[in-house]
Amino acid sequence: MKKIPMILQLALILFCIMAIPTAILTWYSGSQIIENSEAAIGESTLAGLNANRKLNENALANLAQDTSRLAATNIFDRIRSYETYDEINSNYNSVSLALSVTKELLNLNRRVDGVYSSFFYLNDSDYVFSTDNSITTLERYESISWITAALEGRRGISGVWVPRKLESGINVVSYVYPLNRLSSTTSGIIVVNMKESQIGKYLHETEVGDSNYLLLDGSGKVISYSDQSLLLTDGRQLPYLQEILNQEASEGYTFRELDGNRMVYAWSRSSISGWWNVSWSSMDKLMMKSRDMQGNIVLLTSAIILLGTALAIFLATWLSRPLRQLVRTIRLKSDLGVVNKNELAFLDLAFKRMQEEEESLFRLLQEREQDTRSLAAHRLLRGEIPPRITEAFPEACYRIVIVSIDQYRRYVGNTNVETRSYHRYLLNAKYESFFPEGILARSVYHNDGCIVIVLNFAPEEEGQNLLLIRQALEKIRDESLALLEHSVTIGVSDAADAPELVTHRLFEAMELIKQRMIIGAGSIMYWEKEAENNRKYIDPESSERRILNYLDVGNLDGIFKELQGIRNLISSEDKISYDNIMFIYNQLMGATIKHLRENHIATGRMIMGKGNVYSNLAAMDTLDELEEYLHEFYCEIVQSLDRSTHETNHGERIIHYLKEHYREEIVFEDMAKEIGISYSYMRKIVYEQTGKSMIDFVNQLRIEQAKELLMDTELSIKQIAAEVGYYNVQSFNRFFRKYEGMPPSSYKSAKSKSS
Repeated sequence: MKKIPMILQLALILFCIMAIPTAILTWYSGSQIIENSEAAIGESTLAGLNANRKLNENALANLAQDTSRLAATNIFDRIRSYETYDEINSNYNSVSLALSVTKELLNLNRRVDGVYSSFFYLNDSDYVFSTDNSITTLERYESISWITAALEGRRGISGVWVPRKLESGINVVSYVYPLNRLSSTTSGIIVVNMKESQIGKYLHETEVGDSNYLLLDGSGKVISYSDQSLLLTDGRQLPYLQEILNQEASEGYTFRELDGNRMVYAWSRSSISGWWNVSWSSMDKLMMKSRDMQGNIVLLTSAIILLGTALAIFLATWLSRPLRQLVRTIRLKSDLGVVNKNELAFLDLAFKRMQEEEESLFRLLQEREQDTRSLAAHRLLRGEIPPRITEAFPEACYRIVIVSIDQYRRYVGNTNVETRSYHRYLLNAKYESFFPEGILARSVYHNDGCIVIVLNFAPEEEGQNLLLIRQALEKIRDESLALLEHSVTIGVSDAADAPELVTHRLFEAMELIKQRMIIGAGSIMYWEKEAENNRKYIDPESSERRILNYLDVGNLDGIFKELQGIRNLISSEDKISYDNIMFIYNQLMGATIKHLRENHIATGRMIMGKGNVYSNLAAMDTLDELEEYLHEFYCEIVQSLDRSTHETNHGERIIHYLKEHYREEIVFEDMAKEIGISYSYMRKIVYEQTGKSMIDFVNQLRIEQAKELLMDTELSIKQIAAEVGYYNVQSFNRFFRKYEGMPPSSYKSAKSKSS
């Protein structure tokens, strides 16, 4: 191949590119002819019909499952006791319950496409919940008498599908689902109306050409058909339909003559519903398309071959011209020693030579890159002495400056990764430019929130440069605040006269940053030598014990006073270490948590959401932050302990109030204001102490008193109802039956006989 001229290779490649579509089209034409044969058309028609049937069955099954799931919820149990339209609209709570039922019905409608409406009828009630008329009486809603006939012969606990026509003239297929004891304690019926047009869409989902689709129930009644006038009529009157319905096979296809046209009829019977899906199409039209397609493909193939041959020759000549000119130019300007090779082989060798030269240049640039300031500074900080260090740091003396962002966690929470990367890039460039001539600065990002500046200067200039360094650091502090909207703390190490000491100076600067805890944020600190034994160590153990005593009695002021005392003690010691400060506060935190647990007080809820409290303490920059954090910590503990005590006191007052006023019409919102708590909190306390809602608890008190009056007095039922707080006998009877399982009169008779 390397000796064949490039123009011939291109012509051959282009010709093959043109020949491949030709082969594909030829194969396509043959496969289409086979697929459109009579047997293949019959199988394809039956497959499409089955696909439509399964799509329709899946949609109806999904709707039935959604309906049964809705029935299994307790949404209908809440309105079970409301037997009349007036009762369901009697108060705000009942209306809210009714609207929640309507809302669930609307949600049911939205889960499956094509649902026109749905309603729920509570047995023995005089109203329905519907999505088209909301809550209305049976007199105002369309007749539901057809439901009884629809449910005749129903087997099991599943619902039934009923094709029908609404009073509005819309044809639907209704799913009737009676609630049963397995799913609900409520007796009622859910009806969901799916539009016949939606079923028609499912049946025509894979429609090809002018196919006709028909859906019949087991008796031959038309459920869905494009001719609306035939809906709900006997479909067996259509041509060949009686013959198809008498077939023993549940699915198949056959060919028949209809009005001079050869037709393919396909049928499929659902094993689930027993419905028949039938389609018919014209075979003549389908086969005509196949014959036309075959002829067109032959003509198109011939044209492509002729055009492709001419185009391949033209493109090969045109595309190879620049390459041939390039090869001639390279051969004239350089001798690569390539003979008996075509243009492509020559260019391949030339490009390999260029790649080798480029890789050699890249290695040289990479070696230079290793000597740049960023790499040299990083290696120097790690304790490594980079080669040719004098090129990056020509002078003998070094100082390390660390710029640390104050409240770094808050800074990270207020910015994204891209913003922080931009800030680092900008600050590194600015920091190096702030130092005057004679002081070489190399700025690198070290770790979270810290930028390290390596200063390099001559030893004889150290004294006069110190003032210039101070001025540059003040400018760094101001510029960082303007850019980051966060202050920075700066630590400056002692001078080092050898690169080996740079890591020690880095440690000095990091230790200075820790002193931010004492000195405060936004400061500039310089390393001063001091004896290790000069450092003071303090342990405010007495303050710790007093804090725990104040915590037991809930005295926040005392706790805050002791915390301030610890703060003052720390601030008064000049030589105290950062580690000593953190030990004091960590020990205080640990002693507090241990004290709570020893007194059997759960600490989980008190510190929930705070994460690891010890990690939080370690992340604090200043004493102000530590003190603020501990204030919040102890406030939450005391408030949590107070809530437990208050809940008990409030519970006694609430129960006492209800027992004293249950005969009256209690407005719970006003009652909550009188007690001094919110209504929602009052409901929570009652439920925790009684296991009942407030309404149920009040009704229970009334019914217990009514039982005593029934047995101990001769008062009438109406008088007893009024005596215990019911203003009509119907409500009294309903609630008495709810709690005792029988009406008041039956209860009195039963107790009288037993005594």
